[in-house]
Amino acid sequence: MNYSKLIKAIPKSLQVFLNICLVLLVLILSFLLLKELLEFLRIYVEGNSNDYKLFLANILIFFLYFEFITMIIKYFKEDYHFPLRYFIYIGITAMIRLIIVEHDHPVSTLIYSLVILVLIIGYYIINITPLERPARARYALKKKDGQN
Repeated sequence: MNYSKLIKAIPKSLQVFLNICLVLLVLILSFLLLKELLEFLRIYVEGNSNDYKLFLANILIFFLYFEFITMIIKYFKEDYHFPLRYFIYIGITAMIRLIIVEHDHPVSTLIYSLVILVLIIGYYIINITPLERPARARYALKKKDGQN
């Protein structure tokens, strides 16, 4: 009897540990997000028009922090599940940042662009695919209509 309680307690305790770690991660990411806002303010006050690449890179870093925080919030709202589309958003943003920051080599830029294209195609496929598998959806419709 105690053995089955122990087996049930392990996943619950690991889930609590994961949730605590994610809350701590959100706090750290929020601090870094505020730090990026201060960096925007510093660039704006100094008025260096030569640092537009730095400014664009900082904007994309800001959005990466923002997307990670949003993804963690969605994790808690969707019953401990990370939606795949948020990983795709983060990947696209990260690749755009790489293109802006490191665009010295044309072949690398082309490869980064192809990676963005693959991510966008994957996002499109995710959006047109039904949430349930087609066989399960047909079974649910048959069951609803009273057929076996």
